[in-house]
Amino acid sequence: MYDCIIVGGGIAGLQAAIQLGRYRHKVLVIDKQKGRSALCGSYHNLLGWPEGVSGPELRERGRRHAERLGVEFLEDEVIAAAKSDDQFQVALAGDGGSFKSQTLLIATGVMDRFPPLPGLEERLGESIYICPDCDGYEVMDRRAVVMGAGEAGSGMAMAISYWTDRIIYVNHDRSAVSTSKREALEARGIEYIEEEIEEVLGGEDKSFCGVRLKDGRVIEGERAFIAFGGNRVITDWAMPLGIERLENKHIVTDPRTKMTGVPGVWAAGDVGIHAEQTSIAMGEGALAAIWIHKELVKRLRQKTVEHSG
Repeated sequence: MYDCIIVGGGIAGLQAAIQLGRYRHKVLVIDKQKGRSALCGSYHNLLGWPEGVSGPELRERGRRHAERLGVEFLEDEVIAAAKSDDQFQVALAGDGGSFKSQTLLIATGVMDRFPPLPGLEERLGESIYICPDCDGYEVMDRRAVVMGAGEAGSGMAMAISYWTDRIIYVNHDRSAVSTSKREALEARGIEYIEEEIEEVLGGEDKSFCGVRLKDGRVIEGERAFIAFGGNRVITDWAMPLGIERLENKHIVTDPRTKMTGVPGVWAAGDVGIHAEQTSIAMGEGALAAIWIHKELVKRLRQKTVEHSG
C-alpha cells in the first residue's frame, strides 16, 4: 500500500514525486518513458537553463533526485484505475499486475500527433517546435516553416507571425482551411502550400534547413513549428474513477489544489487545461503534492483518533 501513486513520470509527475518524497511519504511513480518531455531535445524557457536543457536530461535528474528521497519508480503503462472505499488500485499493461494507494496523481500528459517524417522527431525542441508561447522567440526574424494540417496549422502560422513576417505554411494533410483563414494568412503575408512533405532537411547538429515536398520542391527555412491537430490527452484509463473531463478530454481540477472532483485524486500538468509550459507543469506538480500531503496527514490523524478512542 502506497501513500500516493503518481501515474506519469514527466515534469509534473517528477516534481510532485520530489515534493512528496521530502514529506517522507511512500510514493510510486509509474511511467512508460514515452511522454512529451522524453522527446524534447532542449528547453530554452526554463529558469536556470539559459543555454537549454534536454527533456531526457531533466527527467533523469528529476528521477535521481526523487530516488534519493525514497521514491520508487516502475517502467510500465497504467491501463485502468478503480476506487474502493478510500483506496485506489491501478492495473498495469506489462504483466497484468496492480498496485494500491491511498491517493492518486494523474500526470500522464499529452502526446502530439505528427506523421513519421524522416528527420522530424530528432529535431523536436532543437530547431522544430510545438508551442509558440515556449519557443516563438526562437523564430524571431527568421524564415519559419509551419508543418501542419488544416486550421491547426493556419492557427500556428498566425500565432508565430508575432515573431517573424517570413512564414510558409505547408498543409501536409491537405485538410480544409476556411476562406476567412486563408484570407487572414494572405493578409499577413504568410505563404500557403498544399502538398505532402516527404522529408525534413537539416544538418547532423539537429539544425533545420527546410522540407522536401512529394512533388520534388524544396522549401527552405531556418526554424519550424508543427501543428497537425488531433493531439491525444492521455486520460481514458482514469475515466472509471468518475473524473470530470472537458470535451477535449482534459481533466477538470480545482485551480487552488489541483484536486479533481473525485476525493483523493489529483491531476497536474498537460492533462489539465494545459499551457504546454515546463515551469507550469513543475508548479502544478508541487502544488498537487502539497495538497496530497495535507490529505494524507488528515487521514493519519483520523486513524489516530479512532484507535485512541
